[in-house]
Amino acid sequence: MPSIQDELLPSTPGKFKIDHRGSHHRQLHRCFASTSTMFLWALFLIALTASYLSFQSFIDTGNRYFAASWGGIQWERQVRNSAQIHRSGGMSVLVTGAAGFVGTHVSLALKKRGDGVVGLDNFNSYYDPSLKKARKAMLQDHGVFVVEGDINDTRLLAKLFDVVAFTHVMHLAAQAGVRYAMENPNSYVHSNIAGLVTLLEACKSADPQPAVVWASSSSVYGLNEKVPFSESDRTDQPASLYAATKKAGEEIAHTYNHIYGLSITGLRFFTVYGPWGRPDMAYFSFTRNILQGKPITIYRGKNRADLARDFTYIDDIVKGCIGSLDTSRKSTGSGGKKRGPAPYRIFNLGNTSPVTVPTLVSILERHLKVKAKRNIVDMPGNGDVPFTHANISHARRELGYKPTTDLQTGLKKFVKWYLSYYGYNHGKPVN
Repeated sequence: MPSIQDELLPSTPGKFKIDHRGSHHRQLHRCFASTSTMFLWALFLIALTASYLSFQSFIDTGNRYFAASWGGIQWERQVRNSAQIHRSGGMSVLVTGAAGFVGTHVSLALKKRGDGVVGLDNFNSYYDPSLKKARKAMLQDHGVFVVEGDINDTRLLAKLFDVVAFTHVMHLAAQAGVRYAMENPNSYVHSNIAGLVTLLEACKSADPQPAVVWASSSSVYGLNEKVPFSESDRTDQPASLYAATKKAGEEIAHTYNHIYGLSITGLRFFTVYGPWGRPDMAYFSFTRNILQGKPITIYRGKNRADLARDFTYIDDIVKGCIGSLDTSRKSTGSGGKKRGPAPYRIFNLGNTSPVTVPTLVSILERHLKVKAKRNIVDMPGNGDVPFTHANISHARRELGYKPTTDLQTGLKKFVKWYLSYYGYNHGKPVN
């Protein structure tokens, strides 16, 4: 007796077995049975594949849910508690780059005076993430909740604005550094341009729209030779990709202000330094190398001229940031639709007293009580500029901005923090 497989499949590939005793009707019956069975098998395989894909999608969704660092009832409760305002006339502020240098100090200052603050940071590895984690821990100790996420995450931003009706956004998240742009240019486009657009999209769609204050940079002045730099000076000669992305950011911000009625203030920071600073900054790396007995590289410009920077202490920058928040009028749009013109402002935040880099090193030597091993070389073509010098009259007039910390005093405070944070005792590491 033939098996079921013998009945359904041909004995020779490509041919049917002919039964000379049967009728033509039997051949048709077998052909029809074979075709029907194959059709049923095809339906079964399609259903099986669909079930697998559906199950895989469920697994992937579950994995993303459990891997996400945000979302859920407990998370929402933390966000709301952190955003709670504790003073009359206070504001609720979303601070991006909250675990960064400036972001940490601004968040603490806002929280201290009773404003609601929610932080956002992606904790990238541009410099040691452990320093950012330490800043985050300090913020948590003071009641500031920092969400771990990226400003390009549209779902996260939408969720944050859904949970809290932020009155203000302090946008400090960015890919910093001039020289690193030569190694990883895409990171600057991702953070400083795409990230800004993603954030402004969330802000213009929010109801109510928040007022936005964001960090531009003194680097937008580029190759200008007129000093001091004023907000009305030309900014179309960037010397680095970093500067170009910040300049692009100013143009993008102006567009969102014009089309959507967002109240936007851009702040051009001039060489910020101080405790909890960025390890990639010269004053920070100089301190580390001097203490470790390693040589430091000091660049000089054309004709052997010393480079000079308008070093600005972090407390003075914080005053400018908060003054900008306090004086920023409301956005005029609602749900992405503009109702009328909104303010668009640009301010320099500097110390307006440039100091040469060799002088900076001498001050560090004095505070560290260690002589530096100096290696002086000509400045390479890496995007650095020979000097910066801020005209701060506009910020002084509109924000009441007045820097009070000179470089000598500011570096003394930084060195004290550095020795404590990294465990030094009388200039030597503590085991």
